Amino acid sequence: MNNPLRVAVADDDRNIRDYLQEAMTRLGWRVTASVGSGKELVEACRRAPPDLVITDIKMPDMDGFEAVTSINARAAVPAILISGHHEDDLLARLGDVPVMGYLVKPITEGGLKAALAVCMARFQQFHALRQEAADLRQALEDRKIIERAKGALMRRLSVGEDEAFRRLRTAASSKNLKLAEMGRQIIAAESVFAEMEGD
Repeated sequence: MNNPLRVAVADDDRNIRDYLQEAMTRLGWRVTASVGSGKELVEACRRAPPDLVITDIKMPDMDGFEAVTSINARAAVPAILISGHHEDDLLARLGDVPVMGYLVKPITEGGLKAALAVCMARFQQFHALRQEAADLRQALEDRKIIERAKGALMRRLSVGEDEAFRRLRTAASSKNLKLAEMGRQIIAAESVFAEMEGD
């Protein structure tokens, strides 16, 4: 792999950290951080953002759930949680954090490899869905702006809806702007006129 993906590893057991580092390297990843606590993991990811986080759940000062949540507050990063436990209360918390995989100790290289494949595939789907949702929200917002701008033009120029849209489109084209951007300028100008007319 020409550009190995970067992974940050956290576990309060040094032997597990060493095993994960060796296994991840054999699997073609580059370990950019290997730390023993949640706070150290968050700080390491702040300094050098990874492509993946693998962290134990129960650690000193900050558990894996909290660390993953803190890391993802800056940017979306897929995570695999590891633990020596699989109690229901731990599994119930999985819905609260952006976790794409879960491993129970003892970890095997085969299990790790499978978890990595599932994690990265899920994260790609998650990222695509989130981008699609963001695009839909932006399209809806742009549509609202265009409708408001059309309304302002209809009132200001005493024209119908079709003519207002034609003029909006012509103005946007002449200024090399998107319709929504032109609409924002019209709405801003209309608010200024409304303030002046109210004086």
